[in-house]
Amino acid sequence: MSTLEAALRGGAVVILLFRVAVAARDARGDPISRYLALLSASIAAYIVDSAADFGTLALPLRIPIHLLNAGTPAAFWIAMSAVFVDEFRLRWYHLLGWLALMGFALIDMFRHPMSFDVAHTCLAVLLLLLGVWHALAGRAADLVEKRRRLRVWYAIVTVLYSLLVIVSEWLWPGGLSVSSLSLANAAGLAALIFLFAVLGTPVANDASLMPATAVARQPVVIPRDPSPAVLATEPDAAELAALRRLLDHDKVFREPDLSVATLSQKLDIPEYRLRHLINRQLGYRNFSAFVNGYRLAEAEAALSDPEQAAVPILTIALDAGFGSIGPFNRAFKAQTGLTPSEYRRARIGGVAGAET
Repeated sequence: MSTLEAALRGGAVVILLFRVAVAARDARGDPISRYLALLSASIAAYIVDSAADFGTLALPLRIPIHLLNAGTPAAFWIAMSAVFVDEFRLRWYHLLGWLALMGFALIDMFRHPMSFDVAHTCLAVLLLLLGVWHALAGRAADLVEKRRRLRVWYAIVTVLYSLLVIVSEWLWPGGLSVSSLSLANAAGLAALIFLFAVLGTPVANDASLMPATAVARQPVVIPRDPSPAVLATEPDAAELAALRRLLDHDKVFREPDLSVATLSQKLDIPEYRLRHLINRQLGYRNFSAFVNGYRLAEAEAALSDPEQAAVPILTIALDAGFGSIGPFNRAFKAQTGLTPSEYRRARIGGVAGAET
C-alpha cells in the first residue's frame, strides 16, 4: 500500500471513528445516533477490509472487521429508516438482515457453493435498495428542508458507489485489490466522506431531524390565536390565515389526494413557502401528519357524536379524507390508543357503532 493510499484510508477511518465516538456519547438522548454510529463503524470496517494488504492482518483481527464490513448494507438500511422515517422502531427483521449478512460473510471465509455468493449479493443489494426506498419515498411529504436535501445525497451517492463496488467484485473478483484501483477506491471513499461532512449529515441533538417521538407532541390543528412568536412576519401571518381558512372553513383536508403541491396551488404560494410555513411556524415535520391531524380531529368528533352512532366507521374515515380504512385505523390508534370502535363505545356510552 502506498503512503498516499494509507493516508487517505487512515484519515477516512479516523473521521468515521470520531463520528462513532460522538454518536455513542449522544446515543441515549438521540435515537438516531446509535444507528448512525453502526453505519459509520461499518463503513470504517469496509475501508480497512478493502485495502490491498488486509489479508496480512492476523486472523483474530481480520474476522471482526470483515464481519462488521459485511453488515454495511443492513446498517445503511437501518440508518436510512431511522433518519427519514418518522415513528421508526427497530424491528426483529432489521437485526435478522444484519445477522444474515454477517453469517454469509463468515461462510464466505470457508468453502461453499456459488449459490451462497449469489444469495449474499442479492441480500446486500436488496437491503441497499430498501435504504434507498426509505430515503426517497417520503421526500414529497417531508417538511424539513435539511432532511429533504439529505434524502437525495444519501440515496443516490451512497448506493451508486456501493452498487459499483458490488458489480466490480462480481465482474472482476479481487480487482479492487490491484494497487491502482485500490488507491482510486480509497480516494473515492475519502471524497465521499468529505462531501457528506461539507453538505451536512444528521447529528446528535438536531431536533429537526430527530424522530417525532423524541420531540414534543405536535399540535393537531392550527391555533386560532397564534402567538406573536408564530406570526413573526406579516407575509407569514397572511399566509397562515389563508391556510387556516382553507382547512377550517373549506375543509380541504377531506380531499384524499391532498399534497403539498395541490395545497400550495390553492394558496397561490410556492411549495417551499408552504413547507416553511407548516414546519417552521407550526412545528410539523411531515405533511401527511399535518393533514391527518385535521382528519383525525374530525373523525374523533364524529365518533363522539350520538347522532352519528349508526354511521359506519368506514364512511366516517372516507368523509374525513382517508383513502381507505387500513391507514385510518392505524393512524387513529396511534393518536388515541384505541381503535375507532373502542373509541366510539367509550365516548357514547356503549352505543354500538357499525364495525369495520
